[in-house]
Amino acid sequence: MQEKLNIAVFVDYDNIEIGVKSTLRREFDVALALDALKERGDIVAKFAYANWSRQESATRQMAENAIQMVQRVPSPRGDKNGADINLALDSLEMAFTHDHVNAFAIVSGDSDFIPLVNKLKEYGKTVYVVGGKAFTSTILQQNCHEFISYESLLDDGRRAPGRRPPEERPQQPQLGAGPQERPDRGPRMRSAPLDLVQAMPLVERALQVLERRAVQPQLGLLKSTMLQLDSAFSERAYGCGSFSEFVERLKKADFINVSGTGGRYVIERKAAPAIEAPKPEEAIPLLRDVLEMHRLELEDGVLADQLLEWMKAENPDFDHVRYGFQEFAEFLNFAQDKTVVRVDPDEERGLVVFLGAEFYPPAPPTAEEEPVISEYDEKQPIVPGQPSIFEPTPPPAPEPKPAKRARTPRKRAAEAASSTTTRGTRKRTTTTTRKKTPPNS
Repeated sequence: MQEKLNIAVFVDYDNIEIGVKSTLRREFDVALALDALKERGDIVAKFAYANWSRQESATRQMAENAIQMVQRVPSPRGDKNGADINLALDSLEMAFTHDHVNAFAIVSGDSDFIPLVNKLKEYGKTVYVVGGKAFTSTILQQNCHEFISYESLLDDGRRAPGRRPPEERPQQPQLGAGPQERPDRGPRMRSAPLDLVQAMPLVERALQVLERRAVQPQLGLLKSTMLQLDSAFSERAYGCGSFSEFVERLKKADFINVSGTGGRYVIERKAAPAIEAPKPEEAIPLLRDVLEMHRLELEDGVLADQLLEWMKAENPDFDHVRYGFQEFAEFLNFAQDKTVVRVDPDEERGLVVFLGAEFYPPAPPTAEEEPVISEYDEKQPIVPGQPSIFEPTPPPAPEPKPAKRARTPRKRAAEAASSTTTRGTRKRTTTTTRKKTPPNS
């Protein structure tokens, strides 16, 4: 039997709120994220991190959903990552102290949580990430067990009994005008569904994996395998409300063979589609050319809508949906991870696009100049056996020779007397010899 999941939810409210406002043009509703997580297990703990003194309008929905609000008090010098550090510490503490919690859900799109996701996976925890595909880092989407896009929750027509959708709920007075009342921004249109052809590479790969394991590819097993290969997969991106509907549409398009009845479907591969969808990487050169042409205008940043107009003006056939992106903001998010652009979300203006790090390469190293030696510079002595800048590991210094012992005054006097006696003896011997020699006749 599948292990029961006890999920602890951690909400980075400041990040998710500005992301939803700037890309989806509406207020963040935490109930949508909780309903999606309840379909995957039991929620046993719920925490939300923010400076709640500035988010009074959100405290009501947090209290309605029994979410514990953790106050983040900013320091006088500012703490941009204060909530991230608190969230990471609390989640790791829960992983160490609560053995029954075997799944964690991080509601945020911040790429700073990638080390936290990897660490929780090391401890055998199932990790979900809830965020928008338009502002959540693609690296974060691909490294969790399952990514739940907030856009798919908005497009989903199902809701809990007695609960009205966000657009029908009365707005609180402190929230100001809702997204539908802003004449400059307008309501968000439903995202265009992707073509089924773009899902076929992932379906083919998952079916090949199951064939190598000698396992019958049934519905649940096929979806779990597809999520293992691509945690960002969602059948709702293709306009399907369930995975069974997704498989039925693949069958009608003659992409796969489906046999069996009563919910026990067996899926088999067919020939690859004759038409292959372009890959997401193929749209990067088109964007790079437009950025190069409008480089001066992008120095101060431009809105994403303006950049889209430039893209279509230079490439009339350009359509981000053909490359696997439901929204143009998703494409910009993908390009940001490729360092082509830098996207700055703004609550009032929306997404502001700047040139990425690719357009600002590091300066080449300067030629090495000969050092100017001053008359005051002293050359440091090199001591044998001592490390220096030229020889970090020098050979050992040679052993010093034993020094000669100094002669004492008494010994020098004795040697002098001995030398005098020897010279006197030699002189007397010479005189005696001379006397014994007979004179020449």
